[in-house]
Amino acid sequence: MATKKTTTTKKNSLLIVESPTKVKAIKKFLGSGYEVAASNGHVRDLPRSTMGIDIEHDYEPKYITIRGKGDVLAELRRQVKKADKVYLATDPDREGEAISWHLCSALKLDEADAKVQRVTFNEITKNAVKEAMKHPRDIDMNLVDAQQARRVLDRMVGYEISPILWSKIKRGLSAGRVQSVALRIIADREEEIDSFIPTEYWTLDAKLMAEGEKKPLIAHYYGVGNEKKEISSKKELDEICKAIEGKKFVVNDVKKGERTKKAPLPFTTSTLQQEASKALNFSTQKTMRVAQQLYEGIELGKEGTVGLITYLRTDSTRVSDEAVAAANEYIVKNFGDKYLADGAGVKKNEGKIQDAHEAIRPTYIDHTPVMVKDFLSRDQFRLYQLIWRRFMASRMAAAKYETTSVKIDAGEHRFTVAASKTVFDGFLNVYTDDEDQIEKNVLMKNLDTNTKLKLDTFESAQHFTQPAPHYTEASLVHDLEALGIGRPSTYAPTISTIMARHYITKENKSLFITELGQAVNKMMIDAFPQIVDVNFTSNMEALLDGIAEGDVKWKTVIENFYPDLDKAVKAAEEALEKVQVQDEVTDEICEVCGRNLVIKYGPHGKFLACPGFPECKNTKPYFEKIGVSCPKCGKDIVLKRTKKGRIFYGCIDNPTCDFMSWQRPAAKKCPKCGGVMYAKNNKLACGNPECGWVEDKDNKENN
Repeated sequence: MATKKTTTTKKNSLLIVESPTKVKAIKKFLGSGYEVAASNGHVRDLPRSTMGIDIEHDYEPKYITIRGKGDVLAELRRQVKKADKVYLATDPDREGEAISWHLCSALKLDEADAKVQRVTFNEITKNAVKEAMKHPRDIDMNLVDAQQARRVLDRMVGYEISPILWSKIKRGLSAGRVQSVALRIIADREEEIDSFIPTEYWTLDAKLMAEGEKKPLIAHYYGVGNEKKEISSKKELDEICKAIEGKKFVVNDVKKGERTKKAPLPFTTSTLQQEASKALNFSTQKTMRVAQQLYEGIELGKEGTVGLITYLRTDSTRVSDEAVAAANEYIVKNFGDKYLADGAGVKKNEGKIQDAHEAIRPTYIDHTPVMVKDFLSRDQFRLYQLIWRRFMASRMAAAKYETTSVKIDAGEHRFTVAASKTVFDGFLNVYTDDEDQIEKNVLMKNLDTNTKLKLDTFESAQHFTQPAPHYTEASLVHDLEALGIGRPSTYAPTISTIMARHYITKENKSLFITELGQAVNKMMIDAFPQIVDVNFTSNMEALLDGIAEGDVKWKTVIENFYPDLDKAVKAAEEALEKVQVQDEVTDEICEVCGRNLVIKYGPHGKFLACPGFPECKNTKPYFEKIGVSCPKCGKDIVLKRTKKGRIFYGCIDNPTCDFMSWQRPAAKKCPKCGGVMYAKNNKLACGNPECGWVEDKDNKENN
């Protein structure tokens, strides 16, 4: 895109940013020739009361001024009239580009006028801002159209499908293009966990003593010769121990080697959210909020307001040449040449300042976490320290380990020992994770094929295979990115939305689907399978990228999408069976007024309420009997929910009887041991893992 010619004068220039917190710092950078004002985010959007898209006239969006932005726009118009030059410096992404375009319309500016120019910078620093002012450009309509397409697609899905959720399930629910897919991914994982049948296996360790050594050597059972063998039962374990009895333990082979662990890449939005969740226990929303504060600027005493990190919404790991040079210099000065990564001085691909985002990194490497700690809140400090250390590590040399692999034979059976020792810490000097903090199995110094070993004792343990873990915010973000669902700016809002709608709940770090979420997900799969199809949503993201690159027309995407959506909505309205979730009369009598209580649907699921509301406001928990007797006391087992909405099964006589289970119990008892059987999708499995009985489920008999 051609760069506009700049004027030599800097008098009466107005620069408009999104956030008012940036104003003071940027004003200081630019000096007296500039006024800096803020739009406070978006100024125009689609109306809330209607879809706001003219289907009959080429899907034209009907934008209106956002309520409450009248005074902001009036002040901006006043400043625009006094300015000889207007620079639109909204955030450097598609959303920011669209805000600049909307500002042109709201302020009655002609985007083709040389008076109006667009500038972007990835960090709030003097050098970055001044450099950006040297490269003004036109508004990039490809980026604007990509954002328009996303907004229109999301609005179509929300406004067409949400009313069906209201009529079929409960008013106030919403369906989103990306959030519905995220909900399905969580639901599929929960179903996978519920259907999982554990398999028994055993481990066997030999505790060996060597001559002249006080510490034992722990060797793990491998198999027979070079063939690996799993121990699947106590019977197999006993047979192995019997076969080894009386045999000499002989060192067959000792192999030494070297392993390297490469430094991690600097943070993207996704990896920052994942690591902040694991290391700091931050939610994705909290991570983005704190990172926004660090990006927009922190008051650092005499230095004034300084943006501490680069732009926080990015999927790029690119780093500017200036930042690379500064990091390399710091590493050499503080750690030595050997800590500098090989090729760290290689020049990156050249490009304009606006060509691509950078990774998330500190703006000034000399602003160490310790140096700025007194100016930051606890959360700001912890996140900044994480970002600073990660960036420094990304420019440092790989860690090196000395590895030792030992094969020990006892007759035909083989045991192995693996150990590693750090010989050069490299990037681990500044950045470690849980795995790096454990020094694994340090061996005796003179272990070789001549070493004589004596068996001290065997240590065996029974284990059972585990299902995939419940999603956390970190692992969900990882999978959304891997599947191509959403973009850096959408991960946190997507998770926050489905949590706020009570479709999912979070206990400790794990995410669980609620009864309400199950109902919404089932309806979406039944009626709108394309909307919740992972591949379809990923392909749509690729089309949005194509629009941003100028390869696809945005209205072509809309034209191809809407007719299928409209057809599915009409079919759903006619054919979808209504979910009975409210006003279902029960036999339970209201103790306040004598009416029959009805089943209502609340944020976390069903509850009992008096139909005489608001005259009678009596409510009570709804315990849905599942037709199974409690294995402890014989009374009914009912479906219950935690305070946050997670489903479990418990005795109706709680707290007198403490039976509870996350799995749904079945009426049939285990034919092998008489224990409780649990439903596992189309199977029934005994709850006693040592029994291991599994059979096909007979739906008529076994619930």
